[in-house]
Amino acid sequence: MSSIETQLENEHTWQRINLAPYFKQIGIWAVRILLALVLPAIALAVWHYAFQKQWLPEQILPSPAVVWQTTLELIDTHELQDNLWISLKRVAWSVLVGGSIGLLLGFLIGLSRLAHKFIYPTFNLIAQFPVIGWIPLLMIFLGIDESLKIAAISLAVFVPVLVATYRSVLNVPPHLLEVSQVYSFSAWQRFRRVILPSALPNIVSGLRQGIMQAWLSLVFVELLASSEGIGYLIVWGRQLIQPDIIFMAVIVIGMVGFVLDHILGWVERWFSHWQRSAF
Repeated sequence: MSSIETQLENEHTWQRINLAPYFKQIGIWAVRILLALVLPAIALAVWHYAFQKQWLPEQILPSPAVVWQTTLELIDTHELQDNLWISLKRVAWSVLVGGSIGLLLGFLIGLSRLAHKFIYPTFNLIAQFPVIGWIPLLMIFLGIDESLKIAAISLAVFVPVLVATYRSVLNVPPHLLEVSQVYSFSAWQRFRRVILPSALPNIVSGLRQGIMQAWLSLVFVELLASSEGIGYLIVWGRQLIQPDIIFMAVIVIGMVGFVLDHILGWVERWFSHWQRSAF
């Protein structure tokens, strides 16, 4: 076949590609984005109207324009980026520490009846306390330095990760374990080829919950005992009697949490697809 004939065949094949599904998907996403923006737009309009009508004093309810201007100023001075980066690093270290301990103990409790009898009752007791309730006790042993923040936020990650790991191991389908017995898998092979692929999507779901709990707990910790971070900006704004800084920090916290949750949701769906292809 000549190169001209090949080119004509490729052009003919390209012309037969149906682009309708792609445009339909783009349209669906556009509608979803527009619907998601309706409520924030209404809230912004009500906020602006309330400021114009002076329903509350400007010292309590600043205008959206002032909040936007304050945001640009803090970005220009790098105060917003620096404090946000500090908070994200705290979350990352806490997820590493709390998630690692949660995974280790979760697998241990799920795989060993003896570990379940000795460890799970103590864990169940610890899980009943909210993170904010541990802060006074942690202050006694750790002071108010960075270790306090990492330890407190790690507790928020530790609980959901351990629960998700423990339950995922226990809920491995029995027929998969029977297959591993038929093939005479060793304990390590059974864990690597059966238990881990079966439990991984739910573990990722628990890790997603743990990260979001870490982000929420970060705000509490930085409000109570911190001199830097995105949560501290709220305290700073209150001390300066500048509600525009408070509003800006609250909006940034919400937006970062929204982005984190959507990224983790995508990762969770990817692992769900991976699980179906693993078996």
